[in-house]
Amino acid sequence: MRRICLFPGTFDPVTLGHTDIIDRALPLVDELVIGIGVNSGKEPMFSVEQRVEWIQEIYRNEPRIRVTSYEGLTVNFCKQIGAQFILRGIRYVSDFEYEKAIADINRKMEHEVETVFLTCSPEYSTIASTLVRDVIRHGGDAAQFLPGPVAKTVASRIKS
Repeated sequence: MRRICLFPGTFDPVTLGHTDIIDRALPLVDELVIGIGVNSGKEPMFSVEQRVEWIQEIYRNEPRIRVTSYEGLTVNFCKQIGAQFILRGIRYVSDFEYEKAIADINRKMEHEVETVFLTCSPEYSTIASTLVRDVIRHGGDAAQFLPGPVAKTVASRIKS
């Protein structure tokens, strides 16, 4: 049986914290689906298409990674794509408490889907998309927090 794992998130924008978790999860699974959750109640800084494009570019040489967007409950999307695992990155203890509550609810709804937590590498523990968006919004240099393709897009956007 293929081990399929969903890494859900908004990835708005994709950060080095995200790629750290993705890179470290790859040896654990046969396929990693990066699912960009679409929340109609939120207005993202970057389009879903842009976020998909970034991830595809970053992982263009990695056949075990697939990227897509989805709406609705994450566990329902897991069933749709045949994922047995949900991957979540943890930076701080407070992240764990929040993520564990979600994992518990997901497990009650779909007992065959297991949530796996990876702690981020220490050098990325302060990187959060929310903070990076703030830096970008105020014209700061966010390149040190972003993978190359993302930094390039952001820099060209600020210049124009």
